[in-house]
Amino acid sequence: MFSPNALKVLEARYLRRDDAGKIVEAPEELFLRVSSAIADAEREWGCPGESREWAERFHDVLRALDFLPNSPTLMNAGTGLGQLSACFVLPVGDSLEEIFDALKLMALVQRTGGGTGFSFSRLRPQGDIVASTGGESSGPVSFMQIFDSATEHIRQGGKRRGANMAVLRVDHPDILEFIRAKREPGILENFNISVSVTGEFMEAARRGESYDLTNPRTGRKTGKRSAREMFDAIVESAWRTGDPGLLFLDAINQANPTQALGAIEATNPCGEVPLLPFESCNLGSINLSHMVKAGAKGSEIDWEKLRAVVPVAVRFLDDVIEVNRYPAPQFAAMARGNRKIGLGVMGFADLLIQLGVSYASAEALEIGRRLIRAIADEAREASLALATERGVFPNYERSVYAAAGEMRRNATLLSIAPTGTLSILADTSASIEPLFAVAYHRAHVLSGEPLVEVHPHFLSYLERHGLHSDSVMSEVLAKGRLAEVEGLPDEVKRLFVTALEIAPEQHVAMQAAFQAHVDNAVSKTVNLPEEAPKETVATVYQLAWQLGLKGVTVFRYGSKGAQVLELGVGEKAYEREHFAVCDPHECRL
Repeated sequence: MFSPNALKVLEARYLRRDDAGKIVEAPEELFLRVSSAIADAEREWGCPGESREWAERFHDVLRALDFLPNSPTLMNAGTGLGQLSACFVLPVGDSLEEIFDALKLMALVQRTGGGTGFSFSRLRPQGDIVASTGGESSGPVSFMQIFDSATEHIRQGGKRRGANMAVLRVDHPDILEFIRAKREPGILENFNISVSVTGEFMEAARRGESYDLTNPRTGRKTGKRSAREMFDAIVESAWRTGDPGLLFLDAINQANPTQALGAIEATNPCGEVPLLPFESCNLGSINLSHMVKAGAKGSEIDWEKLRAVVPVAVRFLDDVIEVNRYPAPQFAAMARGNRKIGLGVMGFADLLIQLGVSYASAEALEIGRRLIRAIADEAREASLALATERGVFPNYERSVYAAAGEMRRNATLLSIAPTGTLSILADTSASIEPLFAVAYHRAHVLSGEPLVEVHPHFLSYLERHGLHSDSVMSEVLAKGRLAEVEGLPDEVKRLFVTALEIAPEQHVAMQAAFQAHVDNAVSKTVNLPEEAPKETVATVYQLAWQLGLKGVTVFRYGSKGAQVLELGVGEKAYEREHFAVCDPHECRL
């Protein structure tokens, strides 16, 4: 059922331990624990007789690895802790009391296994007057370092390190310091950072115009900057370090279903869920590599199975909201008020390989569109059915759905998360990412012990076509990618194309294909080879904006001194994972 690497992940992270640290749970018992705990929500809705039935249905999809919820649900469901959400967004106000209130809530969240996202855009800039003391403010970046230091000393749920997202508006007077904050090694290592930009700024950068900086405390303009020069500074830092990413505020808030409750300013640590203050991520992913069947002309998508799994997953995630034990009352109120869920996918690259389709093709984009459209349609039907059975979400009357006369149980339904450790459990490719390599070292997924991986579909393909040999495998293991491996036909290299061999424009186009039917956002990395120039980063950012994405992140291979995945198993394994943007230390989900 589980691969050797999956078993290592289970033992190190998910299986329960006694007070002495001894594992006291088998993998099968984990799924029984989780499915039973989540199905208890059926009792809350007056369906005690259905609790066992739904526990069995939940267990069936979990045990088959057709669907998996986010890591805190697997770790904490059915335990005394009971905190099941992957991440939370916390407001940071412009006073010392509000800043340290946010810091306290961050600590409460991270000790239970959740990540945290913040907008620091409301903090007054460096050098601004502090009326109560007559002194000067040290600015957002200095306070971010306090949050970073606190995170460094909190080990999430005793099983993983903390993860944060910091967002700053492009019109904040300290924006240049923020953009360059992570250029020095060792600074803000527990943060991903993103600059939130408007369409007006992107147009100004394109036309070479200036834009206004605004003091958030006073609302007054403090000066003008060249939009193109600021855009170039963002590009420069992203090319050097992978940070910052961009968040496109217009696209995010145009899709905000509860605009009456306020504007969205921040996201979770990986960017796939834009959230209002105190909202949380309740995520799960369908394993697309299991949605394939044998057809008359070869492998084809098993649409019937996919459509059967979606409503079970939606009900599971809605039940998670009900049985969840939130770290603070504010989180419970927002989660239950909007009932946002984020159903996503993993195994997309593996599905394409089984279908014989190259990730680098136009056909792959069309398959992605068809898949996510089908999932979105089924998820809406499932949410409608739950609304009929249980009622609409409490803030429904203040949502766009009430105005349109569309019944919904959940304010949002879909989100594409990175699925780093989940994809190891399911023995499939991560999220909608292409293969990073055909063979690689994975390090620090858990304890720093390196895991050597060779893609199983590649091995079976070689066997089926009589291509397996010691010399071929030796080259593959040394290089990771197939482009320079002799003795392999072009068809194999086309089918097993890897992230750094795919054009940046195709990466962005794939993200856009999924975003078209995802109401939250899509976490995806645009991987660039080490020799990629800065102009490529600029092109990616501009294209992402033009295609209506909600955010975008690039990673140039070799730009960080520590990485989790290294091409070729003979190279040294490092600490950071960059084929999918996720936690600064590891891919959490």
